[in-house]
Amino acid sequence: MSRLAQTADLTDVQREILSTVRDFVDKEILPVATELEHRDEYPTRIVEGLKELGLFGLMIPEEYGGLGESLLTYALCVEEIARGWMSVSGIVNTHFIVAYMLKQHGTQEQKDTFLPRMAAGEVRGAFSMSEPGLGSDVSAITSKGVREGDEFVLDGQKMWLTNGGTSTLVAVLCRSDEGHPEGTAPHKSMTTFLVEKEPGFGEVRPGLTIPGKIDKMGYKGVDTTELIMHGLRIPANRVLGGTTGRGFYQMMDGVEVGRVNVAARGCGVAQRAFELGVSYAQQRETFGKPIAQHQAIQFKLAEMATKVEAAHAMMVNAARKKDSGERNDLEAGMAKYLASEYCKEVVEDAFRIHGGYGFSKEYEIERLYREAPMLLIGEGTAEIQKMIIGRRLLEEYRFQG
Repeated sequence: MSRLAQTADLTDVQREILSTVRDFVDKEILPVATELEHRDEYPTRIVEGLKELGLFGLMIPEEYGGLGESLLTYALCVEEIARGWMSVSGIVNTHFIVAYMLKQHGTQEQKDTFLPRMAAGEVRGAFSMSEPGLGSDVSAITSKGVREGDEFVLDGQKMWLTNGGTSTLVAVLCRSDEGHPEGTAPHKSMTTFLVEKEPGFGEVRPGLTIPGKIDKMGYKGVDTTELIMHGLRIPANRVLGGTTGRGFYQMMDGVEVGRVNVAARGCGVAQRAFELGVSYAQQRETFGKPIAQHQAIQFKLAEMATKVEAAHAMMVNAARKKDSGERNDLEAGMAKYLASEYCKEVVEDAFRIHGGYGFSKEYEIERLYREAPMLLIGEGTAEIQKMIIGRRLLEEYRFQG
């Protein structure tokens, strides 16, 4: 166990779960991650292994067949998985955001229908907010759900759907003006629809098409897709929570969990980059001694380790705040912002320590160097996080004059 990124006051159960996940990462993920990533191959065996460990049910309540664990336990597991290969943590994260949204906001029938199968990994979740033309401006979505009797008809195009091909249940955010007068604030006329589909690409059910995978710089293996709805008919009982107009709040609640997850991913990737850097620095020799003995490299290692520690502490704090039932958008935003920025910096320093070999695909750091940038934009860019943080600070520290 490394000296860095330790978490105080864990239960015996939490420690046992983390030990099991770390062992799985070391034996089943790290040895094959770079090869699979270079082939952009979906990690089927790894995902089956996680299913056997019960990880797809980690945060789902025990009454639905899950382990009923906390967000902190989940975040620490994600940190371990991302240390092995960040793409695998993405497969788990999207699943959990949907499971969390169902647990918090679903009708009893929706929970009974989906959560047991999600806990078993039989139903795999994905969620969809973004669209090709809007990026971070969620309030500008144009996808629509129009009521027709006992159904809604959905039309629109969604973008950046993680697990788009492999998922079988997608939470899709659309505009639905049903029951909302003209001039209603945009965020009050959005609804989350639970869309069931077959895995795969092409037309996966009438009115729903998942084009092929988007070719990406990094974050490979996991399928990132578009989602096109044209006359897609959804029963009214598949409106999340049974009431229209609540979609924005439901999605933002899910994204808070997602931001803690992205922070955890940043922590895991940064830890792996530090491990690679500190190991290589003790093996590579220049001017008659290991480069770790040069002060310039020691300074880099000191900065990297400090950033790993700071990011981990903020991520743990954000997860514990959410677990306590308190609002954690400020802490989640701070943790996501700091962990993703520090991750990029630690990876780059490890890359520099490797010198020319860091540029070679034979070395793992090359993969990390392409993966880290995704964290700067996933679940809201650094700039969006700073806007959230700034607004919340002004609420907390309102000038009394």
